[in-house]
Amino acid sequence: MKDDKKLVAEFLTLLRVEKGLAENTLLAYRNDLQKLLRYAADNHKTLFSLDRSDLVDLMAVLKDSGVNFTTISRMVSAIRGFYKFALMEGLTKSDPTAHLESSKPWQTLPHFLTPEEVEALLAQPKLGSDYGLRDRAMLETLYASGLRVSELVHLKMSDIDLDSGVLTCFGKGSKQRKVPLGRSAIAFLKRYFPARLRLLNGKLSDLLFIESNGREITRQKFWKLIKDYGEAADIQYITPHLLRHSFATVLLANGADLRSVQLMLGHSDISTTQIYTHVTNDQLKTAYNQFHPRS
Repeated sequence: MKDDKKLVAEFLTLLRVEKGLAENTLLAYRNDLQKLLRYAADNHKTLFSLDRSDLVDLMAVLKDSGVNFTTISRMVSAIRGFYKFALMEGLTKSDPTAHLESSKPWQTLPHFLTPEEVEALLAQPKLGSDYGLRDRAMLETLYASGLRVSELVHLKMSDIDLDSGVLTCFGKGSKQRKVPLGRSAIAFLKRYFPARLRLLNGKLSDLLFIESNGREITRQKFWKLIKDYGEAADIQYITPHLLRHSFATVLLANGADLRSVQLMLGHSDISTTQIYTHVTNDQLKTAYNQFHPRS
């Protein structure tokens, strides 16, 4: 079978030749499908092993990153068109968009990890190795701060202030924000620093988290790490973004105000943050129905 990139190119050619779509529309569809290709690669999947939950997660990630409703709706159309093309060509027998609602599927309530699952995940890196210390520090930092993966892997040593327990992050549009770090993340960062020096092996790097000889950790590499640790912890579904969801959910569930969570996540629009209140409201309803004598 042809690789995914070639199939996308064939689909776009079909749209140009047989459907006569305008060049601007084709360019937009190409960009949309390239995002889908990157998402599949980050998840170590092909376009034909993605399922509905993957597509919903992708839409949620894009919305969280500030992509607007119109752009995401167009992307849903592009993805749906591609899978219809694949079905007609006999390239696949299943269509992950078949049960994908056309109206705001990305507003499906976000998945999040339970505290027990978080503890199981964090316990997976082997602390007897430098890479294990690094991975534990990365996971602790991600869960403590709610960073996006791209923000995590681009952190610099100068972005971390362990004395004040705060990190400085440069998010979407190079907007700067400061996020507190918890005691556990600080403790594991301190344990990681000697390991970082050994990983540098005499080289220089201003990056906080590194590969050997100071090389940058790619987003794809971190996706693979968290997938492997998730499987080892017997967590059925996990993405790096899931720790961001879990960070926001646990804060709101324990009484944090919505504006503070918005600032820590770096959301430009508070409506993006409000989706997490639906999760905590559902938890409150469950507790009420379980424990109130007149529920």
